[in-house]
Amino acid sequence: QVQLVESGGGLVQAGGSLRLSCADSGRTFSTYAMGWFRQAPGKERESVAAISWSGGTTYYTDSVKGRFTISRDNAKNTVYLQMNSLKPEDTAVYYCAADYLGRAVARAEEYEYWGQGTQVTVSS
Repeated sequence: QVQLVESGGGLVQAGGSLRLSCADSGRTFSTYAMGWFRQAPGKERESVAAISWSGGTTYYTDSVKGRFTISRDNAKNTVYLQMNSLKPEDTAVYYCAADYLGRAVARAEEYEYWGQGTQVTVSS
Protein backbone atom coordinates (compact mmCIF):
# COMPACT_ATOMS: atom_id res chain seq x y z
CA GLN A 1 0.00 0.00 0.00
CA VAL A 2 1.25 3.45 -0.91
CA GLN A 3 0.59 6.35 1.42
CA LEU A 4 1.99 9.69 0.37
CA VAL A 5 2.48 12.62 2.70
CA GLU A 6 3.66 15.98 1.41
CA SER A 7 5.45 18.60 3.46
CA GLY A 8 7.48 21.75 2.99
CA GLY A 9 4.85 24.14 1.73
CA GLY A 10 4.43 27.62 3.10
CA LEU A 11 4.47 31.34 2.41
CA VAL A 12 7.44 32.82 0.59
CA GLN A 13 8.20 36.07 -1.18
CA ALA A 14 8.66 36.19 -4.92
CA GLY A 15 12.17 35.16 -5.83
CA GLY A 16 12.45 32.88 -2.84
CA SER A 17 12.80 29.12 -2.58
CA LEU A 18 11.00 26.17 -1.05
CA ARG A 19 11.68 22.45 -1.04
CA LEU A 20 8.71 20.14 -1.01
CA SER A 21 9.03 16.59 0.21
CA CYS A 22 6.75 13.62 -0.35
CA ALA A 23 7.30 10.57 1.81
CA ASP A 24 5.87 7.13 1.18
CA SER A 25 5.29 4.84 4.13
CA GLY A 26 5.15 1.73 1.95
CA ARG A 27 7.88 -0.72 0.99
CA THR A 28 7.71 -0.48 -2.77
CA PHE A 29 8.54 3.16 -3.36
CA SER A 30 11.37 2.37 -5.76
CA THR A 31 8.94 0.71 -8.18
CA TYR A 32 6.91 3.89 -8.68
CA ALA A 33 7.44 6.82 -10.95
CA MET A 34 6.59 9.96 -9.00
CA GLY A 35 4.98 13.16 -10.09
CA TRP A 36 4.26 16.59 -8.68
CA PHE A 37 1.06 18.35 -9.67
CA ARG A 38 -0.50 21.63 -8.60
CA GLN A 39 -3.90 23.23 -8.57
CA ALA A 40 -4.53 26.93 -8.11
CA PRO A 41 -7.94 28.30 -7.10
CA GLY A 42 -10.30 28.31 -10.04
CA LYS A 43 -7.85 26.48 -12.28
CA GLU A 44 -7.44 22.91 -13.42
CA ARG A 45 -4.83 20.64 -11.95
CA GLU A 46 -1.61 20.71 -13.93
CA SER A 47 1.49 18.59 -14.02
CA VAL A 48 4.62 20.26 -12.69
CA ALA A 49 7.34 17.62 -12.79
CA ALA A 50 7.84 13.87 -12.80
CA ILE A 51 10.64 11.39 -12.28
CA SER A 52 10.98 7.75 -13.26
CA TRP A 53 11.41 5.00 -10.69
CA SER A 54 15.18 4.98 -11.21
CA GLY A 55 15.53 8.72 -11.33
CA GLY A 56 17.02 8.52 -14.79
CA THR A 57 14.21 10.30 -16.59
CA THR A 58 12.56 13.54 -15.60
CA TYR A 59 9.84 15.75 -16.99
CA TYR A 60 9.09 19.43 -16.34
CA THR A 61 6.30 21.62 -17.56
CA ASP A 62 7.63 24.58 -19.53
CA SER A 63 6.73 27.19 -16.93
CA VAL A 64 9.04 25.69 -14.29
CA LYS A 65 12.00 24.59 -16.40
CA GLY A 66 15.22 26.04 -15.04
CA ARG A 67 13.58 26.92 -11.71
CA PHE A 68 12.31 23.63 -10.27
CA THR A 69 14.19 20.37 -9.78
CA ILE A 70 12.64 17.01 -8.99
CA SER A 71 14.72 14.33 -7.31
CA ARG A 72 14.22 11.17 -5.32
CA ASP A 73 15.94 9.19 -2.60
CA ASN A 74 14.72 5.62 -2.81
CA ALA A 75 16.54 4.72 0.42
CA LYS A 76 14.38 7.30 2.22
CA ASN A 77 11.20 6.61 0.23
CA THR A 78 11.03 10.30 -0.55
CA VAL A 79 10.67 12.49 -3.61
CA TYR A 80 11.58 16.16 -3.55
CA LEU A 81 10.68 19.26 -5.50
CA GLN A 82 13.21 22.06 -5.13
CA MET A 83 11.54 25.30 -6.19
CA ASN A 84 13.71 28.35 -6.82
CA SER A 85 12.94 31.82 -8.18
CA LEU A 86 9.33 31.41 -7.15
CA LYS A 87 6.70 33.59 -8.75
CA PRO A 88 3.21 34.55 -7.55
CA GLU A 89 1.78 32.38 -10.34
CA ASP A 90 3.35 29.34 -8.65
CA THR A 91 0.83 29.74 -5.83
CA ALA A 92 -1.21 26.54 -5.59
CA VAL A 93 -1.79 23.37 -3.64
CA TYR A 94 0.95 20.95 -4.63
CA TYR A 95 0.30 17.22 -4.75
CA CYS A 96 2.61 14.30 -5.21
CA ALA A 97 1.47 11.15 -6.95
CA ALA A 98 2.76 7.64 -7.62
CA ASP A 99 2.60 5.64 -10.85
CA TYR A 100 3.44 1.94 -10.48
CA LEU A 101 6.22 0.90 -12.85
CA GLY A 102 5.58 4.10 -14.72
CA ARG A 103 7.67 6.48 -16.70
CA ALA A 104 8.03 10.17 -15.90
CA VAL A 105 4.80 11.33 -17.49
CA ALA A 106 2.57 14.35 -17.16
CA ARG A 107 -0.81 12.60 -17.49
CA ALA A 108 -2.55 12.60 -14.11
CA GLU A 109 -4.63 9.60 -15.20
CA GLU A 110 -1.48 7.44 -15.11
CA TYR A 111 -1.02 7.92 -11.35
CA GLU A 112 -2.73 5.53 -8.96
CA TYR A 113 -1.94 7.14 -5.61
CA TRP A 114 -2.12 10.73 -4.45
CA GLY A 115 -1.13 12.70 -1.39
CA GLN A 116 -3.31 15.23 0.39
CA GLY A 117 -1.42 18.24 -0.85
CA THR A 118 0.58 21.08 0.63
CA GLN A 119 -0.13 24.77 0.13
CA VAL A 120 2.48 26.99 -1.51
CA THR A 121 1.83 30.72 -1.47
CA VAL A 122 4.16 33.17 -3.19
CA SER A 123 3.64 36.83 -2.36
CA SER A 124 4.58 39.63 -4.73
